[in-house]
Amino acid sequence: MKKAFLLSVALSSLLLTAKAQDTTKVTPVPADPGLTFFGSVDTYYKLDFAGRKNANIQTSFANEANSVSIGMIDLGVKKKYNKALFVGELSFGPRGQYQSIPNSADGNSFHIQNLYVGYDLSDKLNVTAGYMATFVGYEIIAPSGNFNYSTSYMFTNGPFQNAGLKFTYAFSDKVSLMAGIFNDNWNVYESSKEVSTFGGQLMVSPVKGWNAYFNVLSGKMSGTELDLTTAYQITDKFKMGLNAATYSAPNDGGGFSGVALYPQYAISSAVALGLRGEYFKNKTATGGSYSAIPPGSSVKAFTFTANVKAGGLTFIPEVRLDNVNKSMPYVKSNGMPTKSASQFVLAAVYAF
Repeated sequence: MKKAFLLSVALSSLLLTAKAQDTTKVTPVPADPGLTFFGSVDTYYKLDFAGRKNANIQTSFANEANSVSIGMIDLGVKKKYNKALFVGELSFGPRGQYQSIPNSADGNSFHIQNLYVGYDLSDKLNVTAGYMATFVGYEIIAPSGNFNYSTSYMFTNGPFQNAGLKFTYAFSDKVSLMAGIFNDNWNVYESSKEVSTFGGQLMVSPVKGWNAYFNVLSGKMSGTELDLTTAYQITDKFKMGLNAATYSAPNDGGGFSGVALYPQYAISSAVALGLRGEYFKNKTATGGSYSAIPPGSSVKAFTFTANVKAGGLTFIPEVRLDNVNKSMPYVKSNGMPTKSASQFVLAAVYAF
């Protein structure tokens, strides 16, 4: 009888242990998400109203006039698994080629847009190292990320990319702070002498739909740029963006300052209208020039743009009017100098 009782107790203990094990929660290992591919392809036609083959308005990219021309094919791959991340992005074509002097001088038709790795040190702190699209400014290199097809003077004269090491701390989903150290020159993946440029960004999101970025990039060889970039989705249809920047070149080499407004209105899910109104001043007193704007001069530029979407394809017709205050850097159809220039662009951008 005693043996039967002990056997019954032993069996009961085994059953209870097995049941406890069945109810124990096991944290599943997240599945490997694999690679994510992204990119874009773009082409355009540009008409200079003065009939100039070399367009009067010279900002970044798309400067071939009176011609059906190509932009670039942009191919990117990225992966985020557990705490680690990598991004690699490469472009082919004139829009990619003209992004940095070394590539243009070497005659290459490709350009590395991004090549970096990142790691989450904690839920709030991330570290990233490599060659990265700059955090400064409202517009970016890839046309699929901009509303306007032509670019602003501030974008043309600011950095496109920075190579370095940065840390980003998210205090909450409304406030984050980034600080990093970058190569001594912009738009190159290796320093000429040292890693000596400091970069920082404070992001705040006061209310839903409104983000603001306060940026600084400063180095003894690269100069110092202070930048404010903000956008507010005021209603479901109306969005307002703003970019303001001032740059001081090293060794008292002048610089620039500017401000641009970006109001946009969505007529429907497929059609939107927008305006970029920009004021840009070349602060250089003598010698040097920023985007063909003569030293000591300023320009007012108004770009009226529409986005018409059909799936991944976006048609972008736009009209642009630029006017310089003091000098006459543009040319009329009769070859005479003038303060004003205008152009029409019809672009097609496919993003994937």
